[in-house]
Amino acid sequence: MAGAPDFPQMLGHPRPLWMLFMTEFWERFAFYSVSWALALYIVAQFYHGDPSGQAWASKIYGAYTALIYATGIFGGYVADKLIGYQRSILLGALVMAAGLFTIMLPNQQAMLYGLAMVVVGDGLFKPNISSMVGQLYGPMDERRDRGFTLFYMGINAGAFVAPLLTGWLASYFTDTPLQQNYRLVFAAAGVGMVLSLLWFWFGRRGLRGVGRPAPEAASRLRVLWVFVGVVIAVPIVYWLLSQIGAIGLQWLLGLLFVGVATMLIVEAARHDTVQVQRVIAMMIIFAFNLLFWMFYFQLGTSFNFLAENMVDRKMFGGWEFPVGWFQSVSPLAIIVLAPIVTQVWAFLARSHREPSIPRKFGLGLIFNGLGFLVLMYALSRLIDAHGLIPFWPLTACYVLQTVGELCLSPIGLSMVTKLAPPRLVGVAMGGWFLSLAVGGNLSGLLAGHISGENGMTAASALSGFTFSFWLLAGAGVLLLLISPLINKLMHGVK
Repeated sequence: MAGAPDFPQMLGHPRPLWMLFMTEFWERFAFYSVSWALALYIVAQFYHGDPSGQAWASKIYGAYTALIYATGIFGGYVADKLIGYQRSILLGALVMAAGLFTIMLPNQQAMLYGLAMVVVGDGLFKPNISSMVGQLYGPMDERRDRGFTLFYMGINAGAFVAPLLTGWLASYFTDTPLQQNYRLVFAAAGVGMVLSLLWFWFGRRGLRGVGRPAPEAASRLRVLWVFVGVVIAVPIVYWLLSQIGAIGLQWLLGLLFVGVATMLIVEAARHDTVQVQRVIAMMIIFAFNLLFWMFYFQLGTSFNFLAENMVDRKMFGGWEFPVGWFQSVSPLAIIVLAPIVTQVWAFLARSHREPSIPRKFGLGLIFNGLGFLVLMYALSRLIDAHGLIPFWPLTACYVLQTVGELCLSPIGLSMVTKLAPPRLVGVAMGGWFLSLAVGGNLSGLLAGHISGENGMTAASALSGFTFSFWLLAGAGVLLLLISPLINKLMHGVK
């Protein structure tokens, strides 16, 4: 394997890392601005604030989240086989920016077309900029993991800043009611995506060829053909969002998942029994992973409706805490807690007590469940005369879910590279992201069920969150119990 170019260094890392850091920062700023506001905007804009719109808004959010993760599989193929990473990122950023500005239009079809453009653009952008980080380092460069950690901080910095800034814009920028200002959020997201595009456009010269297409793929005609593919893909995604519905999309994602699993098992069978068992172990963990994200993604739907309608957000001096700012709790918790969790694993490893991969996933599910347990307590014991719960339970829920995320998310991709058949690592990565996509779509269906036909109530929220706790806790305990079997199937992979 060829080594990476001899880049100028900055703060102990190749200088282009910081360009990619800021490119990703602004892209994540755009993405998380839309994520916190989307379901609330749909109810406000197209249902005039009527809670009956919560169910449809939840399903659209779930389908949008699912398709964001699913399309990354195709974006990686386009970069690998057709036009290279740099051109994929530039084209994806351009399409995303156009989509974000389109969402601003106060029309339901325009909003769905805008979301479809964001989905297709993100599919070209997200997997490929992450891949480029690894290409900045030589195969034996011990700084690679630290480089990805810094890049991960860029993701969370963008996720932290986005709700704070755009939540303030939506709440205080004008004297008009909140629902009339969500379009300012999408405008800010569009500006953020333009900044991401420009940052990469002017900074790519410093990459010294990293991410450029191979000589045989350098023709600009290929870019034109990919653009034609984008033009065709956007109406397809629009149809998936607007016509097929969340249940139909669930069947489609399920069939894709079965197809990926079949390919992996067939390929593993060409090796030996050990490889087949490793793939089976990976599939079991994928199933538990989709459960985790099904409940974690409530942050964009049922948790938002809870924050808007049932949480006492009055602070000192009568100031009201913006709904969107709750979405900054998780990235802030990641930034604060990630080093602590890493040190805990290192401490346990020194005494040979670090949990195995399936045990970490089990702990992740249990911590996610504990977040719902806090909300159960608040909705059953702490509701005041105005029908509101205190500020702290929802905040505590986000923090507990983040601890759960840190137990399983950072090791997921690493696990795939270790357990997948060598020739189909990319397909296995697709399976990982499909498990997140399935979880995302299920999250919308669950949130829609919690809201029902008339919108979320304290009783429906308590019922839904109780179901969530018991399913997560039960799945986590089950995974802890069967982890010795899964470890056996993994044949020494740690």
